[in-house]
Amino acid sequence: MRLHNRTFLLLGGSGGIGQALLEPLLDAGVRVILASRHPERVTHRQGVIPVPLDLAAGDLAGQLERLAWAYPDIDGVIHCAGQNRFAGLADMTVEDIDAQLNVNLRSALLVARQFSPRFVQSGLGALVFVGSTFGSIGFPGYSGYCASKFGLRGFTEALRRELADTSVQVLYVAPRATSTAMNPDSVEQMNQALGNRMDAPEQVAEQILQAMKQDQRRRFLGWPERLFVVLNGIMPRLVDKVMMKQLPVVRRYMAGK
Repeated sequence: MRLHNRTFLLLGGSGGIGQALLEPLLDAGVRVILASRHPERVTHRQGVIPVPLDLAAGDLAGQLERLAWAYPDIDGVIHCAGQNRFAGLADMTVEDIDAQLNVNLRSALLVARQFSPRFVQSGLGALVFVGSTFGSIGFPGYSGYCASKFGLRGFTEALRRELADTSVQVLYVAPRATSTAMNPDSVEQMNQALGNRMDAPEQVAEQILQAMKQDQRRRFLGWPERLFVVLNGIMPRLVDKVMMKQLPVVRRYMAGK
């Protein structure tokens, strides 16, 4: 994927993995349209244009249409935005569930719906979606998040096959646990107790950029997480047993103890 002199819409670029992606994209010669609910908080700099966008809004389709009209040179989208709630399903509010499904999944469909026809027509375009290991492995305490990320993985697979006879590139990248502000202290402590490694956002951003440059269709990050993705697909009962052993620890941190 050529990056120099491209214009990418970056969703979720004001924090976490998206924020870590900003500098490498600029270094690669990309002009970045950075979408945020609070564009006034984005530091103004050369090559970055902050724009307002609320991925959880009911009128997101209209917002995207106006954005696409205002910036007709957008030829790529990177969807890094995400919502998460570490809790048992019974402890999640309807608002918690809606936020995860709307931001993590619904917004991705609407973004692709808006931009893919333009990319097909122009003969140039890329749709990059940041998923999660939890889009392939169901983990206790993350039922809402897993539902949205499993959906995102399936959507990108279907979309890639739907656009297979076009020049549009569809890439799905699945990081493992990442140290971002989205994770409360209880999640950080749980991962330490379970021995789960967490990557820095900068490490994940580097992997995403490599996958883009190498024209990959999907990339799963982290070891042994990549192995568990495969095992969960062919021997889910084995992964069930591992999760059962971890469950008391997970429940302890879900309860905030």
